[in-house]
Amino acid sequence: MTVPSPSADRPEKKYWLDEPRNVNKLIGVLIAVCVALVIVDAFYHKHVHLAFEESFPVFYGAYGFLAYCAIVLSAKALRRLLKRDEDYYDR
Repeated sequence: MTVPSPSADRPEKKYWLDEPRNVNKLIGVLIAVCVALVIVDAFYHKHVHLAFEESFPVFYGAYGFLAYCAIVLSAKALRRLLKRDEDYYDR
């Protein structure tokens, strides 16, 4: 006698990000938030340390994004140096 699996008689559960239109809405909201932050950044006074920080309107956002990219790319390069074989711990 075989026991049927619990998922055999009920449909697979759908999540809200399974719908492509919801993913597109989420990306649109993220783009709108980023654009709004860039616009708001131009309208408040920043206490800068160097003159070029004030002359470049999105300096802090660009600097943060470039730092993030540098960290990710350096981590990918570091992975090549530190990775082990798949069966490293099985030996």
